[in-house]
Amino acid sequence: MGRQWLQKKRGINAEKRAKITSKLAREIVVAAKMGAPDPAFNPRLALAIESARKQSVSNDVIARAIKKGSGQTGETVDFELVTFEGMSPQNVPVIVECLTDNRNRTAPDMRALFREGRFGAKVMFFFDHLGHVEATHANAGLDLETSALEAGADDVEPLEEAPAQGVGARFYTAPAALDAVTKALGDAGWVISESQMGYRPKEPASLTAEQREKHEAFLERIDDHDDCHRIYSA
Repeated sequence: MGRQWLQKKRGINAEKRAKITSKLAREIVVAAKMGAPDPAFNPRLALAIESARKQSVSNDVIARAIKKGSGQTGETVDFELVTFEGMSPQNVPVIVECLTDNRNRTAPDMRALFREGRFGAKVMFFFDHLGHVEATHANAGLDLETSALEAGADDVEPLEEAPAQGVGARFYTAPAALDAVTKALGDAGWVISESQMGYRPKEPASLTAEQREKHEAFLERIDDHDDCHRIYSA
């Protein structure tokens, strides 16, 4: 399932949108701290800004996040990426990445969210750690396998929700090739919406429709947590 379950969750109420805005702003802060405050010289920041704009995050929020991350406001920025593993109540492997400024707050919260599953179960071996690039292209007639081969990607799959025009795809790369593949796709006319390291399940989980619905509800509760950054599931 990877992160594909999120593609189905497009209906967003006001509370949910506020949380999404907060998470996107946090990603901009971290990206600005890790590199230049100018997106022209910081690919991660450029993608974070693009993701925020797609969710209608205001320019003021984006600008404040960049200033905060680059130290222009004098505030201390101390987020760390913490990874948690476990099994959902449906016995499906789950990896949760959190961006947090307080590990001692986040860990108990994650444990509580996994209370019906198995928090801390070692599940990394169910996944491959790969580069993920999500992108769209205006030419709907493109052959995805050929595009992947030409860009140097190892594998490709269509996005669950195709764009209104053109084609969308998720490319998988070796960790060391992520930046090169991202650049090659951009040079070939692909519009990059996400380029990052992530986890891809080696085998998809086998669930009934009822089990899948409950599993996705479980994932959504975790995703609602303020510190949750990304979730990966088999």
